[in-house]
Amino acid sequence: MNNKKISIVVPVYFNAGSLPRLFDEFAKIEAQLLERSVSLELIFVDDGSKDDSLARLLEFKDKRPETTVVKLTRNFGAVHCSKTGFKFVTGDAFMIIAADLQDPPGLILEMVDHWLAGSKFIICERIARDDPIVSKIYSRIYYKLLRTLVIRDYPEGGYDMALMDKAFLPHLLNSAKSVFTPLLAYWLGYKPDVIHYHRPAREHGKSGWTFAKKFTAFLDVMLGFSITPIRAISGVGAVVALCSFLYGGAVVLSALFHRIPVEGFATVVALVTFLLGLIIVMLGIIGEYLWRIFDETNKRPETVIEEVW
Repeated sequence: MNNKKISIVVPVYFNAGSLPRLFDEFAKIEAQLLERSVSLELIFVDDGSKDDSLARLLEFKDKRPETTVVKLTRNFGAVHCSKTGFKFVTGDAFMIIAADLQDPPGLILEMVDHWLAGSKFIICERIARDDPIVSKIYSRIYYKLLRTLVIRDYPEGGYDMALMDKAFLPHLLNSAKSVFTPLLAYWLGYKPDVIHYHRPAREHGKSGWTFAKKFTAFLDVMLGFSITPIRAISGVGAVVALCSFLYGGAVVLSALFHRIPVEGFATVVALVTFLLGLIIVMLGIIGEYLWRIFDETNKRPETVIEEVW
């Protein structure tokens, strides 16, 4: 019986505090995978960390030589960092796991069992999370909008951990620069096996997943997977145009019957400012779409690899 292999891509950014424990977890998992005739490929991608993360990774590689360590020239973001790791995947299945231990590595074994049973796509859906209240509110709004505007059956609590068969790899590698990887994997249409879990609080360091990055990811998802925003502004434009025509007609009729009062400055100013604000918002949304088209066609690399061990 030929051994199967799974590849785990770990994006690393200021995770020096959590890496030693993560290495211990991987050692336990690897021993249990071998009992299932499954070998483990570990691919760490350092996303421009300025702490001792790279040193910890190289120490781990000295102990486990078959580990792959990739260093990027600067911080490019978790999604791009993960896609860089995909280039080194050689396993029969692969996944991404965060280095901060908020996604429990112990779930990997349960996911592998589903995969060995024949499932090509296994996701770990968050049913609860020990995050700050602001993050919880943001996540609830984000996934509500995502389910309403993009994919209606997307997991309500969202997911980051997913074990994917190698059939997914070409689609993810060839995806657009602004594509959100978990959403694309779900969009491909493979019916997932779902494992529910409670996401624990972060114990080491501070998350680099800032509100600005979350907002950018939100725009990428909404504008990259849904035509709803552009259709919405077209609909609003049509409604405003109709109202303007009706108002214009009413003004003409009033003029014919000499019923136009001298007053009306406030009305005119209100209408002009409202319409100008609406136009600016519409142009902004159209500009977001145009930027993504430009970003995809300008041949700029997603990441730059400085060194590979």
